[in-house]
Amino acid sequence: MVPRYARPEMTALWEPEAKYRIWFEIEAHATEKLGELGVVPKSAAKALWDWWATNPVIDVAAIDAIEAVTKHDVIAFLTWVAEQVGDEARFMHQGMTSSDVLDTTLAVQLARASDILIADLDALLAAIRTRAEEHKYTPTIGRSHGIHAEPVTFGLKLAQAYAEFARCRERMIAAKAEIATCAISGAVGTFANVDPAVEAHVAEKLGLAIEPVSTQVIPRDRHAMYFATLAVIAGSIERLAVEIRHLQRTEVLEAEEYFSPGQKGSSAMPHKRNPILTENLTGQARMIRAYALPALENVALWHERDISHSSVERFIGPDATITLDFALARLTGVVEKLLIYPERMQRNMDSMGGLVHSQRVLLALTQAGVSREDAYALVQRNAMKVWESGGALSLLDLLKADPQVTAALTAEQLEEKFDLAYHFKHVDTIFARVFG
Repeated sequence: MVPRYARPEMTALWEPEAKYRIWFEIEAHATEKLGELGVVPKSAAKALWDWWATNPVIDVAAIDAIEAVTKHDVIAFLTWVAEQVGDEARFMHQGMTSSDVLDTTLAVQLARASDILIADLDALLAAIRTRAEEHKYTPTIGRSHGIHAEPVTFGLKLAQAYAEFARCRERMIAAKAEIATCAISGAVGTFANVDPAVEAHVAEKLGLAIEPVSTQVIPRDRHAMYFATLAVIAGSIERLAVEIRHLQRTEVLEAEEYFSPGQKGSSAMPHKRNPILTENLTGQARMIRAYALPALENVALWHERDISHSSVERFIGPDATITLDFALARLTGVVEKLLIYPERMQRNMDSMGGLVHSQRVLLALTQAGVSREDAYALVQRNAMKVWESGGALSLLDLLKADPQVTAALTAEQLEEKFDLAYHFKHVDTIFARVFG
């Protein structure tokens, strides 16, 4: 985790003390149920909760010191708790194995991280919707292969982003449901030494579902799906970030990141206003996607368990969620403050002499009785003159002067095909589909 790209709420989920508090809750809830079942004295759970009620500070350094000797983190934690609670603590962890604690804790952390990420997506969606409605009918050029294609509106560009991130939100909800499972099944997952009722009790207390078959560890296909979902969301972040970066290029300059007073763009060139935030988002997206691959490789563990996945998850659990949280918040800020230049959009659209209306003329010629092949050739030969002039010539003027074209279409009919508003007649329909 890089502090530069981290926010406090998400980071706090992954702090050692937060982890140990979840460990304690799992152990105490399990001991509580074991007491109800008569496996251990009820006084054991009471002793644990009584100690916990004093809101003790988790001494991370003390636990680390014990682990330096035991070389086992769960044993170190249990030893430290026993030192605090006393004799009753010996009934903790009855019939359980380390993975019961570790996997269930990771499930809790990822589920809580999901709640933060869903809230992040809600904020981003709200920002995108506001700007989309603001520019619902702001004309701009649509591009395919980076080349002028046909007119769209800037609101439609943002509506597309809204729909994509709405899908991301649905995926995040599904990923949370996939990952939020509890496993308290003991060695090799058979419940031989711990009753399934203990698992059900801990799951209920922690807001988790029961893992149907845990084989001592929760199956890692769940984690693979979770981190793959984060990777897809990162891809969507990069898609919008790259769009903004392209729009900020000097030759385009239809939109740009907000440039605050006192901000500097270059150590050498005082005129520079660089898209640093969206470039940074592109880099963060690469990292988040990179975490999906080791999560996929974690699926294939040996037999009922091994710990080849463990070190991987100690990296990717915090890093992926913290980075995605930061990236979503940063993108929200970019969208909220995005500087948008409708006049430049119009100027760029007009810069190529009306070429963007070529398809309408092609279709009109076919409807007037000209074959599609001949109609295409007629429009293209005039369009290429405009292209080669760099937009200095007018497609409409050239078409009006072409006798083969005017034999099929009048000047008034040609002029009608250059009406910009024609392209926006279904904007309301698309917005209704996206925003309801």
